[in-house]
Amino acid sequence: KEYLEIKKMAFKEPALLHAMLKNLAESIGEYACFQAEAGAQVIQIFDSWAGHLSPKDYDEFAAPYQKMVLDILKERHPEIPTVIYIKHSGALIERMALTGVDVVSLDWTVDMAEGRQRIDVAREAAGLGACGVQGNLDPGVLFGEFDTIKERTEEILRKAGPTGHVMNLGHGIEAATSEENAKFFIDTVKNFKHE
Repeated sequence: KEYLEIKKMAFKEPALLHAMLKNLAESIGEYACFQAEAGAQVIQIFDSWAGHLSPKDYDEFAAPYQKMVLDILKERHPEIPTVIYIKHSGALIERMALTGVDVVSLDWTVDMAEGRQRIDVAREAAGLGACGVQGNLDPGVLFGEFDTIKERTEEILRKAGPTGHVMNLGHGIEAATSEENAKFFIDTVKNFKHE
């Protein structure tokens, strides 16, 4: 899945793609507002193709439209926390943080401490406030032994620090993951205490 058709449009007919992305962003922004008005307590944006873009193309074809969705939502519902997730986004996390989102969700390819530091530096340089992080355990770890799950989970929790972190997987849970291992992961998070 390399998104070749939409990339062809980006490079052959960029004006058409920009028009489509603007229309989509406006519709998604309105839908996010509807979700907030229906009781959603947080809105997470999943941008499936953005992790397949170069930083230059992300700046042109993804970030402005993510920001548009966020601006529409925040104008009407500034109290709703927002999260952005892009799989394979290690090269983009500073840019993601500059969209104005409240939380950047990191996949497992980014070290939590390094990711957090990169986000903080980018936000500070732009004059933006603090930004939380979410993630970022590799879902494959849940196929391991309990000791491995505990070690990896606690490492992320320590690196993330005691505030501004939502512990989660770095992507969705695999269907073949045992319920026992998933529960152990959740219990490990619940039982962890920062020293």
